[in-house]
Amino acid sequence: MSDMTDAQLLDYAAGLSSAPSSDEHDEGSASVDRAAASLSSTGVPALEVARAAADAAEFKGAEDVCIVDLTEFSDVCDYFVIATGSNTRMVDAIVDEVEEKVAKTCGEHPFSIEGREERSWILMDYGSVVVHSFTPEAREYYRLEKLWGDAPRV
Repeated sequence: MSDMTDAQLLDYAAGLSSAPSSDEHDEGSASVDRAAASLSSTGVPALEVARAAADAAEFKGAEDVCIVDLTEFSDVCDYFVIATGSNTRMVDAIVDEVEEKVAKTCGEHPFSIEGREERSWILMDYGSVVVHSFTPEAREYYRLEKLWGDAPRV
């Protein structure tokens, strides 16, 4: 899979907040309880994957690491892990550490990793958890925490 541009990554992240159109729900469909986070592909709770990713990012020296709980806000994923590396090499190193530690502790591997070419914003898609590793400038520019400002932090 080819790397996404920063604009495509933002569209992806912003698209997670889109409400389903009315034609996607018929009146007879059961409601989904979004309060409960899903399990990962190996049966590990999504929050455990998110915490392992956040711990790995902090261990590697990431700054301002946060977990955003999207269980009430998104049908696409349950948690964002957002971290900042001081430069592009650090952003890349954070991703390597997260990939290694999440695989070791949770048995999970990302479905895809996007943005590795530019290295200012790298997105790791674990399905129920999406990890964002930013340079300080990219994090300030895209402001995912503001985009998802109503979602609680773990």
